Amino acid sequence: MSRLSASEVFGLSPLRTRAREALLTFRGDALTPKSRFDHTSLKVLRPRLSIALWLGRNPTGRRVAISNFFSHVQPPPELGWSVRVTTARDFRGKQGTYDSHNGTDFAVSPGTTIVAAAPGKVLRIASEFNRGGLKIFIDHGHGVVTTSNHLGRSLVTVGQVVERSEPIALSGVSGIDGFLLFPFSAPHTHFNVWLNGTPVDPFSIGDELSLWRGGNNPCPWQGEAIDETFKPTDWSEARVESAIKSCLHAAARHEMHSYKDLGERAMAVLFHANYYPTRFGGAPQLYNASYERAPLLTLPLSSRDFDGIAWEGSSQ
Repeated sequence: MSRLSASEVFGLSPLRTRAREALLTFRGDALTPKSRFDHTSLKVLRPRLSIALWLGRNPTGRRVAISNFFSHVQPPPELGWSVRVTTARDFRGKQGTYDSHNGTDFAVSPGTTIVAAAPGKVLRIASEFNRGGLKIFIDHGHGVVTTSNHLGRSLVTVGQVVERSEPIALSGVSGIDGFLLFPFSAPHTHFNVWLNGTPVDPFSIGDELSLWRGGNNPCPWQGEAIDETFKPTDWSEARVESAIKSCLHAAARHEMHSYKDLGERAMAVLFHANYYPTRFGGAPQLYNASYERAPLLTLPLSSRDFDGIAWEGSSQ
């Protein structure tokens, strides 16, 4: 692990911006409902796992625990981001997650190396205290985009093409949840997967294909030969422009329009439409084609640190 400053770990700079973003979590605004919490939210706390990871020890050894899975039953976004545990169901049919959780949380100590889960191009690096802290968005082609959230330090730049398992960041707990719940919430990297612009669970249910290579027991890339060539996504410029026009938030529209590169512009739309869905009239479609699920991804962690998933240590 590499050492990070406290400001990097929690993503606290600049303080005025972070304070303003934190208020949006609890107050909301005219286009963004406030987040929802209640006593069931305490279920997300994993103090035994958390304390060990903060001390630089992994209680599951060379296998990584998952502190929250993707929830397949989510409340409407108009009700606000819910950290309650009521309707939540992970792909196993359990409540190993919370209601609005749309990614997979890999519980790792701050400073852990995060790697690319497949070849791709970095199209956005952003940091919002109320929406996952420092994040890196990668287009992998095939209609697949991933992002790693709550990072401490980026190791890549926008426009950079990365290979599978290439280091992209050092993990942190940046964002409001890591700051407020320290040290009882397990430090983790929240890993999002989008297919055709929609957040999906890389783990599979029933007969559907897993997005992980090797099925529902994913591993880091071990260096084995894989026949793959990265082909950037064929974004629809007309659909991207239409989505920007449909955004009701003036500052967000201005930001999305500011990117000259179509890929960066499309990724900005993808970000805003998924992190602030109530600012749009509907879910925008940004692709010229529709893509099927396919086993593309390896764990976004290095084989130097991990061998796979610790099911027995993952959230129940």
